[in-house]
Amino acid sequence: MTPVQSDLAATEDQASKPSLPADVRQKVFIVIPAYNEGEKVGTVIEEVRALYPNVVVVDDGSKDQSAAISGRAGAKVLRHAINRGQGAALQTGIDFAILQGADFVVTFDSDGQHRVDDIPALIIPILEGKWDISLGSRFLGGVENIKASRKALLRLGVLFTRIVSRVKITDTHNGLRAFSRRAAQRIQITLDRMAHASELIDQVRDCGLPYGEVPVHIRYTDYSKAKGQSSSGAFKIIFHYLFKRMTS
Repeated sequence: MTPVQSDLAATEDQASKPSLPADVRQKVFIVIPAYNEGEKVGTVIEEVRALYPNVVVVDDGSKDQSAAISGRAGAKVLRHAINRGQGAALQTGIDFAILQGADFVVTFDSDGQHRVDDIPALIIPILEGKWDISLGSRFLGGVENIKASRKALLRLGVLFTRIVSRVKITDTHNGLRAFSRRAAQRIQITLDRMAHASELIDQVRDCGLPYGEVPVHIRYTDYSKAKGQSSSGAFKIIFHYLFKRMTS
């Protein structure tokens, strides 16, 4: 199935940004995986909770104060005793959100790259019944301060996905996504670490529910770039993903 692009225009004009009614926002659960993100996660949670009260942080075996800071900022905090990886943290958070009665589940990074303003654009197509899964795309929206090498690596990731997974999307490893309740119930991430992003695209393709891409804006900072994937890390992701495909 080929995704349909949202007709919500990407714009920097805040006045034209879509918004959600309060009763809908009460049904949205924001899942934030965190590993040693004490420097930023508190600010991220505060920004999100200004509009969305249901924030779930999965502390993935952090050695810093990420869990304590997240709790003080008002998030519901789940903890992995050891560092299992972002894929495992996301699945833990999604499962918890479903148990708590979420109608919509949004995955959101803890390093400050994502914008709260983009969440309504992800939810509205689901709310209107256009599709069940919204995939954020920085290449349909905008990117701040991205290095040319990073951009090239992301483009190669898109090409890899189109060839191997045969899914025609414009942004593969974007952590900003939204799921309807029934879509979230069908997601079962088994690859614990960063290869989960490719696995998730396969599941989106195979789950039988409609999906689409939505323009979003990504903000790269010195902090987020320092914690990002290296080229060698990207090859590890490909290896783990392909190994899983061959052995499953």
